[in-house]
Amino acid sequence: MKLRFAPTSPYVRKCLVVAHEVGLAGEVALEPTNPWEADTTIAADNPLGKVPALITDDGLSLFDSRVICEYLDSHSQSPHLFPSGDDRWRVLRLAAIGEGILDAADTRIMESRRKPAKIDYAWDTRKKTAIIRALNELERLASAFSGIDIGLITIGCALGELDFRFPEEDWRAVRPKLSGWYADFAQRPSMSETVTVHWEDWIGMNGATGSTRS
Repeated sequence: MKLRFAPTSPYVRKCLVVAHEVGLAGEVALEPTNPWEADTTIAADNPLGKVPALITDDGLSLFDSRVICEYLDSHSQSPHLFPSGDDRWRVLRLAAIGEGILDAADTRIMESRRKPAKIDYAWDTRKKTAIIRALNELERLASAFSGIDIGLITIGCALGELDFRFPEEDWRAVRPKLSGWYADFAQRPSMSETVTVHWEDWIGMNGATGSTRS
C-alpha cells in the first residue's frame, strides 16, 4: 500500500495512527505530496486534489481519511477500531466531534492567511465558538474514555492540531478531565511517532503556502 501525504495534515496523522494501532504501519509506503504545487499529480489518485490518498495493493485509490481508516482497520488481522452494534454509533459520534473540530480549525487557518482587510472576523469567531462547544462536550464525556477506537483517535489528533495551530488558546485551562485523558493518550506509540512536523519546515522543503488537508 502507498499513502500520499503531507506532514502537517491531521487527517494524514489520523490514518498513520490507525496504521500503527492495527499493525499495518510497516506495510504502508509513504509518498510526500504537496497538493498545492502547480505540477502536482495528486488528482490521479484523488480527483478532489487532497491528501491523504491511499493506493491499495490491487491499485484501488481511496480518499477521505475516514474511508482510509476503516479500510486499514478492516484489512488488519484483528480489526477493532470501528465497533459493530450500538457501540458503533457512540464511537462514530465521537469521531464526528473530532472531525468537526478539525474542519473548524482548518477554516480558521485559511481565513487567517487572507490579507487583514479581507479577514472575516465574525466567521472566525463562529468557528472558534464551535470548537469551544465541542471541547466542552468532550470534557463532559472524558471520564468515560478508555481503550482505543476511531473516535478517540480522531479526538486525539484534533487536540494535537489545536496545540499545533493555536498554542495561545489554552483549551486545557478549564477542562481538567479532557486534559488528563489527552496527556495519557498522547503517550501511545502511535501518537508519539506521528507528531506533526512544523509548518515552517514543510514550507522550506516544498514552498507550500496553503492548507494540505482533507
